[in-house]
Amino acid sequence: MAVSSKNAGALRGIRLWDGHADRGARDLAWDGDRILSVEPSQQETDGYCVIPGLIDTHVHLGAYAGAGHVDWTSWPLLTPWEEQVFHIAANAQKAARAGVTTLRDLSGDERQLAVKRVFDAGVHPGPRVLVHGAVGMTAGHGDLFIPPHYPHRGRVADSPDECRKLVREFARLGADGIKIFTSGGVLSMGDRVGWRNQTMGELRATLDEAHALGMKVASHTHTTEGIEIALEVGVDSLEHGTGLAPEQWERVVARRIPVAPTLMINDVIAEGRAAVGEEAREKARDVVERRNARFGDAGRAGVRFVLGTDANGVFVQFGDQMEEVRLMAAMFGWTAERALVAATSDAADAIGLGDRVGTLAPGFGVDFVVLRGAPWERIEDLRVENIAAVVSRGRLVEGSLPS
Repeated sequence: MAVSSKNAGALRGIRLWDGHADRGARDLAWDGDRILSVEPSQQETDGYCVIPGLIDTHVHLGAYAGAGHVDWTSWPLLTPWEEQVFHIAANAQKAARAGVTTLRDLSGDERQLAVKRVFDAGVHPGPRVLVHGAVGMTAGHGDLFIPPHYPHRGRVADSPDECRKLVREFARLGADGIKIFTSGGVLSMGDRVGWRNQTMGELRATLDEAHALGMKVASHTHTTEGIEIALEVGVDSLEHGTGLAPEQWERVVARRIPVAPTLMINDVIAEGRAAVGEEAREKARDVVERRNARFGDAGRAGVRFVLGTDANGVFVQFGDQMEEVRLMAAMFGWTAERALVAATSDAADAIGLGDRVGTLAPGFGVDFVVLRGAPWERIEDLRVENIAAVVSRGRLVEGSLPS
């Protein structure tokens, strides 16, 4: 049964999976955005369970959020930044309604940071958002989403000093972290996956400055060489990681480096399920072939894969995260519970929020999903269609609490 007032609420007798294990029937009570208690219950609400809100460690919120289709490459170039802020907020809210209550945007700027501040202040309801600023080179993966002759370009850094300055600029803006590139990418135009992005001197300067300012560094990389470079400079997470080789697994496991596998997006592009050119499809097919040959064994070897989709509302929707978790379970041969940990408590820890979200316990934030079924026993129960309610930061954002 649900009990609620303006700022406080409770779920009585609901089966609770707390981000780590099944705790059976529990009474969950909260006030505002703080869980007050999780206590054994003498009753049980049949058919429903509650789990922590999912955490997507790799998204891009800055795409068109309206109905219908627009050209995803030209829309951000032609749409005023002031207008884009509304789309960024709408995409984040879509994710929350689908049970994803924390998102990390990897390549954000003033636009995403504005939305983050508005959500944090409670001016508008929205999920928790972390923002990483990108530090990449001219003609690098991050730069090649803009046609070469287009005059208005994003920030780049082409020397160790420029890298340090750009990190400091993002810190001044209030960014939570930094993103670097140690390989080319799939969707960037005229790019090659195997291209080097920045020198060791530039990368070391970025890492040194970011860590000195308390910022985590995520590395986009698709190649074995790129992963080797990322490991050498000391990154905090690997994004995509499709070139991860067996000789690297032991170091990745020992250092507990999280890897966001972004499975669905590469499948979508490789299989031609999205409107992209042949260049991108060819690169994605190569990435998927190398990924499929190694990822299963890497997961079974203990590599710390966490939920990270690369969702942008074009190739992966804000709402596809539950499907991505099911794909992860199949790819890595995981139990349902292991997959759910990777999308909740471990994902929270990977982005530095392990003491605030991803777990349902006293003192934690009030982010949870009420579902029909028991997804830690049957991963197939983890579906948007099974959502009864979503509570984000203590606010009901989807459905209604069971009574």
